[in-house]
Amino acid sequence: MKFDNVLAEINGFGRFQLRTIFLLVIPRLTLPFNFLLNNFITFIPSHHCDIRSQNNGGVFRNLSLEERLNVSIPFEQDGSLSSCRMFAEPQYQLLSNSSNLTYIPTVPCQNGWIYDTTIFRSTLATEWDLVCDKKKMNRATATIFFVGVMLGSGIFGFLSDRFGRKKTLLLSYMATSIFGIATALSYNFLMFATMRFCTGLGLSGISINSFVLCLEWVDIRHRTTVAVLMSLDWSVGCVILPGVAYLINDWRFLTAAVISPLFPAMLCWRWLPESARWLMSNGKTDDAHFYLSKCATVNSREEVMADLKPEVLSTVILVEDENRKYSYLDLVKTPKMRRRALLCGIVWFGVAFAYYGISLNISGFGVNIYLTQFIYGVIEIPAKGFVFFTVDKIGRRWNQAGMLILTGLLIFSSVFIHADMGNLRTAVGALGKMFSEGSFTIVFLYTTELYPTVMRQNGLGYCSFMARVGVAVSPLIMLLEDVWVNLPSFVFSLVALGAGLSASLLPETNNVRLPETIEDVEQTRRRSVSASDEKSPAYAFLSLQSKSP
Repeated sequence: MKFDNVLAEINGFGRFQLRTIFLLVIPRLTLPFNFLLNNFITFIPSHHCDIRSQNNGGVFRNLSLEERLNVSIPFEQDGSLSSCRMFAEPQYQLLSNSSNLTYIPTVPCQNGWIYDTTIFRSTLATEWDLVCDKKKMNRATATIFFVGVMLGSGIFGFLSDRFGRKKTLLLSYMATSIFGIATALSYNFLMFATMRFCTGLGLSGISINSFVLCLEWVDIRHRTTVAVLMSLDWSVGCVILPGVAYLINDWRFLTAAVISPLFPAMLCWRWLPESARWLMSNGKTDDAHFYLSKCATVNSREEVMADLKPEVLSTVILVEDENRKYSYLDLVKTPKMRRRALLCGIVWFGVAFAYYGISLNISGFGVNIYLTQFIYGVIEIPAKGFVFFTVDKIGRRWNQAGMLILTGLLIFSSVFIHADMGNLRTAVGALGKMFSEGSFTIVFLYTTELYPTVMRQNGLGYCSFMARVGVAVSPLIMLLEDVWVNLPSFVFSLVALGAGLSASLLPETNNVRLPETIEDVEQTRRRSVSASDEKSPAYAFLSLQSKSP
């Protein structure tokens, strides 16, 4: 007798589960808001050297603004003003012959920069002059953030399996809120980088805990539905974010705004349930009985739990050792767990690596940054619809492998499309992004089903860590363009194909009970029949046990 039998009796997808999903959608909106925030707060507007210090009276003072720029700043080859250089002295002869720039000495900007504030009133670049020689610091903010997310995956995965999903989730809410507000109040770049790193740490806890908590309360037949529904919050967040950024075009206020959903989430936290699977796997049958009874009441199945005592409930699931504490080492101690950890790590690395690689390689749509981000969010929705209708028919394994292989093939094929065929390249790139997003949607569901309850958060924490390594490495691959312009595309396609082949070696989990213990993984698990087929025997068993002396 397994936990899924009990869950089927009290309705594994009723009002209780829908309420839990709704309570977790609110904080999960902060994930796309923060993960994509750098697209806006690190935006570098057009700029040129500040030449006001050269206004020392005389001729310069009587010149128009255009003439002052002509005599103070050299032009680039495309006809735009230089962003980082200026003439050592005003070159008044250029007023009559602006084409003669031979041997005119230039120097770096001496007194800061003037920025175009048409799109953004304030960004990190304009706040701390992170341009020209400091441009790398501006780009490094994304890497700093994702390193925090990477480390947080391991930390919060461990805490969740040790202390429970609900408590760890509250800690994630509080940490993200505190450090997010501190980021908005940063008075220098060092403080900003530190607080942004810590914000990434907290967001990792929200990402993995919220998903697992929902999935552990859902029966076998509805796991796919819930996984796709919860992944939609990412796409919805991607669509909403450009609108928020358009209305709030100051980086400090925008950084604070993307944290704001966590405040109502903390107020609603008390109504979230703890995972009954986790409680039972850790020998806390009294607490598990409390939450299962609450679930039965909300789902109008009170009669199921009326005669089911905690001592009877303890016989439903095998608890290896309620005093045993699990760690990441348990991922590699046994043969099948070790194999899953290796393959899952490769898959997660490849999924994240390819997704962000495509995002960096797709050429712009020729529209402004807000509309571009909106289109990127909308284009992910068809991928989720495709996953919803196929993942139960084709299965997790071949869906995951197929999405990654198609992603790799599309990236590879883009190499052979001539640069002049811009529309075709954009279409192929958009399709690649769509399939890549589909692989991201599946991988959360698939990995949650592969790891046992006692190690689920540790497993997801490790996998999320591998994904963040892929995110951090992906921008560095773009530097290979200096060697050969198509080399990054070949690397991204090879990694995606390799991850797809690795996914094909994992076991299928479609319509299979979630493993509860490591022993469940090491032994062959029997496939579950539908919940309706199990219902009568399960209920008869529970009734019999509850009435026995």
